Amino acid sequence: KTYQNRNVCIKNLLDAKLRYTRTITSLPEAPKKVLIIGSGGLSIGQAGEFDYSGSQAMKALREENIQTVLINPNIATVQTSKGMADKVYFLPLVPEYVEQVIRSERPSGVLLTFGGQTGLNCGVELQQNGIFDKYNVRILGTPIQAIIDTEDRKVFSERIAAIGEQVAPSMAAHSLEEALEAAEQLGYPVMARAAFSLGGLGSGFANTQDELLILARQAFAHSNQLIIDKSLKGWKEVEYEVVRDAYDNCI
Repeated sequence: KTYQNRNVCIKNLLDAKLRYTRTITSLPEAPKKVLIIGSGGLSIGQAGEFDYSGSQAMKALREENIQTVLINPNIATVQTSKGMADKVYFLPLVPEYVEQVIRSERPSGVLLTFGGQTGLNCGVELQQNGIFDKYNVRILGTPIQAIIDTEDRKVFSERIAAIGEQVAPSMAAHSLEEALEAAEQLGYPVMARAAFSLGGLGSGFANTQDELLILARQAFAHSNQLIIDKSLKGWKEVEYEVVRDAYDNCI
């Protein structure tokens, strides 16, 4: 291509050629009404981080003029304070009662991650039973499949290995015999971690077979899966968290 009898600036041509205008994918329509799975009952000495985070979520939704419906059986929480949520249902955090609230209120979205392990387990069961699809309720925040992938210790280990991240050697167990066999293969000390457990129940370090049996019995009373990891006790741990929004901004 020639530019005879024209004053051409090469820099402008290059700028025009290389210019990239970032296109932001349009966000889905904001929900009109959101159901929040509350923090539930707390034991003495248990921290109230889910109660606090849930109450902050409701404040943020209110600022966006989104109606909030809370289901929480615990009356002694910040979440259930007067004026925090538009509607509060003091009902158990189990799928049967949550479905009743969904049928009555017909929310357009649901937040599961502010209910702790109880809320996550309840949400997974509702999804598997087809309740969210039945009432056309959108999952807000962490997708159900991501919850399953991270809560299922074996699946999570496979996902990490697939992207080439180095992790401690581990084996999945579904019985006491399998747990003991895994520990023998990995070598003591080991760390036991139960899947879908409330407050890490059944998780901990075991230096001997007897200690592992105690942890395994606790774990299998509440979960059908136990992951045995080679212990890294004594290593320095560095932890960081990344928050990313729909516009790809990171903190």
